[in-house]
Amino acid sequence: MSTPPEWVQHAVFYQIFPDRFARSGQVGVHDTVTLKPWGTPPEEQGFQGGDLYGIIQHLDYLQDLGVTALYLNPIFASAANHRYHTYDYYTVDPLLGGNEALQDLLGAAHRRDMRVVLDGVFNHASRGFWPFHHVLENGIDSPYADWFHLHGEPLRPYGPEGEPANYEGWAGLRGLPEFNTDHPPVRDFLFDVATHWIEQGIDGWRLDVPGEIDDADFWRTFRTKVKDVNPDAYLCGEIWTHADRWLQGDQFDGVMNYPLTDSLFGFVAHDTIRGFAHQHFDFTPRTGTQFAEEVLDTLTRYPQAIQHAQLNLLDSHDTPRVLHTLGGSVEALRMAVLFQMTMPGAPCIYYGDEIGLQSAGDPHCREAFPWHNESIWHTGLLAFYQQATALRHEHPVLRTGRVEVLSATERQVVFRRQTAEREALIAFNTADNLATLTVPAPALNHAAYQPVWPPDRTAGLRASDPSVQLPERSAAVWMSPASAS
Repeated sequence: MSTPPEWVQHAVFYQIFPDRFARSGQVGVHDTVTLKPWGTPPEEQGFQGGDLYGIIQHLDYLQDLGVTALYLNPIFASAANHRYHTYDYYTVDPLLGGNEALQDLLGAAHRRDMRVVLDGVFNHASRGFWPFHHVLENGIDSPYADWFHLHGEPLRPYGPEGEPANYEGWAGLRGLPEFNTDHPPVRDFLFDVATHWIEQGIDGWRLDVPGEIDDADFWRTFRTKVKDVNPDAYLCGEIWTHADRWLQGDQFDGVMNYPLTDSLFGFVAHDTIRGFAHQHFDFTPRTGTQFAEEVLDTLTRYPQAIQHAQLNLLDSHDTPRVLHTLGGSVEALRMAVLFQMTMPGAPCIYYGDEIGLQSAGDPHCREAFPWHNESIWHTGLLAFYQQATALRHEHPVLRTGRVEVLSATERQVVFRRQTAEREALIAFNTADNLATLTVPAPALNHAAYQPVWPPDRTAGLRASDPSVQLPERSAAVWMSPASAS
């Protein structure tokens, strides 16, 4: 058993879909291939030529945004723009700049005290993965036949849409042959890939569809081998539900905290939310009371160290962008972001959300970052994100404090974050009108609390008169005196 890395609770993550974040002009192979023009509608698929040097060129932007950790969608050699179809696990895709570009990115990020977490796709490979290619050529006579789940021969890697393949593929897809992780050589190969890139300097893995490898021993061994190389490496699983079985200290440090996202959306956008088809989201409107109960339930499922290692996200490459889901309500987005920045767990920003991108689900949410057209940026929203991340970085209690609900009504909630040194009160009003919030005076441990959010707020909160007014669809934060014990 081991605890999550301490750095995670202090991190602000930024998720990047590499092909669509930034094209540097430094990748020589780009001169020999045909790329889609930057900004081509993402539904046209294809490659637009984002690369790792492009990320390096925008590290100043990310640092100004308050980002301290990068989560990159897959970067290894693949014939898909999303690169979940891996054909060489030891080679960074040449279109992204190759292995040298990753080393340059790691060096540039680490010099800024930024961590870099990669997407690990260990449940399945691609038709171009060399052991699978060997099986395609040799059938069951291939010495690699046991690496996959085969159902007769000859294998049918291509065929009419809807016709099943005669081997196991993730989600039934022919292009994603699943590994036989019960086969020791497969396990050894995947564990070697995992430790190789940790040795090369990456700071952890976001693990793709780990529940498909329904084998706790696989993930326990995976954790042991990774942590033996770097005990500070972060292991985050893509689990869409509550993740009790994976978060016992022997498999993952945290998971993508989608249940909290669902609850949050139902509260901040109860009247504007747009549902999308997904088995783990219900998008049911929540009252403040329901939301507060769900927040505490989600948190208290896990030990405090794991609460602080969850990846708290509002959207990803797999979902519509948050502003789309919230029905275009910037006010709801601001409340959701402030919740991210004031609650346990590491907040994660999906690239472009901070400038107001609001596209629908895959593939639309994988559009090119509009560096070439700043006129469409929502600069007010960008400033808001910068201020919200700064708030989190400035006040340790917002990263490490215990959580308590002080009051909850139909459309308002007040949380408390508390450490031995400091106390913060965080209030949300999702109603369309000015609200008067009254915090129970006996619950207050200090005579007065100073306002710290929004940046221009001047009204404090006093135990002798614990009522405050909060404008419609807004949030506020107060802090106890610095000398509090």
